[in-house]
Amino acid sequence: MTTASGLPAIRESVQWAVLDAPEGSPALVALAEAAVEHYALNYSKHPPAVLLEEVQGTRSLLSTVVTAADRETAQGIRRQVGWLSALLGNLAYHLDDRTGARAHLTLASALGESTQEKPLIAWASGALAMVAIAREDWEHARRHAEYGLQHAPQGLRRGQLLGWALLPTFAALKRAPEADNVISESDEIMRSAVELPGRFGYDRAEHRLHVAEAHLTLERFDRAAEVARESIAAAPAKTPAWAAATLVLALAEARDAPDQAAGRALGVLDLIPPARLRATARDRLARLGRLLDGSTVASATELAERLRTLPAPIRADGTAA
Repeated sequence: MTTASGLPAIRESVQWAVLDAPEGSPALVALAEAAVEHYALNYSKHPPAVLLEEVQGTRSLLSTVVTAADRETAQGIRRQVGWLSALLGNLAYHLDDRTGARAHLTLASALGESTQEKPLIAWASGALAMVAIAREDWEHARRHAEYGLQHAPQGLRRGQLLGWALLPTFAALKRAPEADNVISESDEIMRSAVELPGRFGYDRAEHRLHVAEAHLTLERFDRAAEVARESIAAAPAKTPAWAAATLVLALAEARDAPDQAAGRALGVLDLIPPARLRATARDRLARLGRLLDGSTVASATELAERLRTLPAPIRADGTAA
């Protein structure tokens, strides 16, 4: 667990370590690794805009010592800067800054290559596939996913790349047989894989979310609803993972049960403050709003009004809401 005051304290510790050893040191590399772990494990506990500022500040501090550091120390710092860049890419994506996300993730991948950090290459490639999917660039999404799979270790990491990156691409292209093959392989992996927490980890709740969304994209609404319920059951309540699965369930129900679907979305809006509502959740809410447009049920009317007045994650002047 971390607190709002504990978050900037991590950056301050890095700052002190840099002041103590401006040419870098093994201790600074270890501290940078600990900072990455802290940010990744506590990713969902802070509003994305707040966490982005802290991660960027830490990355900036580390960049000042690379030139003067010895080769081994510089390599270690660059590796952690790569992971920090991966976090920045994901945070930018959750703030609906897709071009910024692409820039940070491209750097993360490049640093993974230059430091021979295969898990970073794999994860950054999966995240780049996610960004490409969001802009409906299916060819680049497939290439990023497949490149990530080439570098992903067997087991959980492979299951993650299959479910998170390759499956949504096949589903969007309506390549149902390939999508079903990916579901079968990744489900088999997840049956025995040891789950990992945090932003760079992967668990049953997230995997079932991606499978549910694939079924939704392929218009298998009953199956999507069934799997979304599994994701909800596996996710801690009132977390971003819970909100995502709840909204996927609402999308699956919208055609046959508009009142229930709208009620689920209203429940998410009641429990998740706007500053913590990720761009992915906002996109699902917008899709649900379009599906329910014209519905006469009271909950759908209320949802439309709530969505109309929902503050954007970033204001016109560039400040966080």
